[in-house]
Order: sequence, then C-alpha cells, then structure tokens
Amino acid sequence: MVMMSAIQSNPVFKGQYQKLVSAGKPKKVALIACVRKMIVILNSMLREGVMWEAPTA
Repeated sequence: MVMMSAIQSNPVFKGQYQKLVSAGKPKKVALIACVRKMIVILNSMLREGVMWEAPTA
C-alpha cells in the first residue's frame, strides 16, 4: 500500500514504475520492483544516517 501511494506522489518511484510498465512488465511485477528499490534506498539511508533527498536530474 505504501508503494501505491509513493507511485502517485513521489516522482522517483512514479518514473521508475512508468518506465517498467511501458517496457511491457506486468503491473504487479513493476510494483514489486519499486518496493525493492524503496527498501534498498531506505537501508542505505539507515546505514549512512541521512534523510531523504530526491535525486536531482
């Protein structure tokens, strides 16, 4: 459910999801790929002790 909201409001995950779906991936597969991406980002944030910053360009 968190990723469903993130896809609607976060440009990073929205772009990743749309890219996967337009490449022909099933929607559930694209959703889980985005969930995995979020987990990787969150784990690195915890490890580094930093807050979320949306990537630029």
